[in-house]
Amino acid sequence: MAEMRSDVIGSLLRPEYLKEARQHLDAGEISDAEFKRIEDRAVDEAVELQLRSGVDVITDGEMRRYAFFSHFVDAVDGFDKLGGKQITYRNEEGEKHSYARPVVVEPLKPRRHLCAEEFSYMRVRAGGSGKTIKITLINTQQAASYYEPEKSKDAYPTVDAYMADVVDILRREVKELIRLGCQYIQVDAPQYAALLDPEVRKMYEERGIDPDRTIDMCIERDNAIVEGFSEATFGVHLCRGNNQSKFYASGGYDFVARKLFRKIRFDRFLLEYDDERSGGFEPLREVPGDRTVVLGFVTTKTGRLESSEELKARIREAERYIPRERLALSTQCGFASVIEGNLLTVEEEESKLRLIAETAGEVWR
Repeated sequence: MAEMRSDVIGSLLRPEYLKEARQHLDAGEISDAEFKRIEDRAVDEAVELQLRSGVDVITDGEMRRYAFFSHFVDAVDGFDKLGGKQITYRNEEGEKHSYARPVVVEPLKPRRHLCAEEFSYMRVRAGGSGKTIKITLINTQQAASYYEPEKSKDAYPTVDAYMADVVDILRREVKELIRLGCQYIQVDAPQYAALLDPEVRKMYEERGIDPDRTIDMCIERDNAIVEGFSEATFGVHLCRGNNQSKFYASGGYDFVARKLFRKIRFDRFLLEYDDERSGGFEPLREVPGDRTVVLGFVTTKTGRLESSEELKARIREAERYIPRERLALSTQCGFASVIEGNLLTVEEEESKLRLIAETAGEVWR
């Protein structure tokens, strides 16, 4: 597998024609087959954009999803997709909006693979590009947030019973992706970093969930997903929420460092580090010596383009705590964790990816 110094997190801005097509599909106005052709076109354009930018890692932009987690809830029966507790996102100006989450209401029953279609298409479309193709999955803690005792107890008496099925489903998906030739799998784990925020921890406690026990449990479950699979590189992505340029949590990595960095058996930590809400670099001391940290310095929340010198200066600062050979560079999150996307243009998106590729080339090559 090629060196991966310039990484992408996963999602790219969806084109308007894809958003409109999904509305037509939901309304029964176009067929599944017609929608698939439109999805294919959007993935093709996402691949071309990433190839032009020069990044080492490419994804399908999550064009086949309406949200970063939808591959799970769309492929597995048992969820009320909009029936879960709403989560509030905000920005620095105090503007807010709420987003409804899924909730498990029936025993989980897989209908199809979660991401096999995504990888199979990308393998054909970009397999000869020389780039590493990455597939993204939700992690167990994200899935755990879809368990609400009062709504889920008839399906699963405890969250542990629910999580046992989640782990089985995710392990089967990892096995299938590796069988198809996937070499880089990322799990998206925003809930780990979210639990650094006192307000989010309080929300968990109000739902009868101990946030500290949840972290310990989900580290164990995430390790179970990748156990025994040595054929692929596994990354875990931590952010503080990313929905239409808004966030839902703040806090440094100090608490996570004492638990997650030391205990989770993943190869790459893809960390949000685009502003002061992410704290300092001191927790990077806790990352074991055989792991890579992907520094998410470039924001996806605004169109402001960082400078290469700004990124290099921050890399030098991070080097005080972890050697350069164990570092890489990326955006702080995807550009469109939900279908609406963040508040920037496709041109600004491409400029940011090109900046990452060019800066990484200057720093590491």
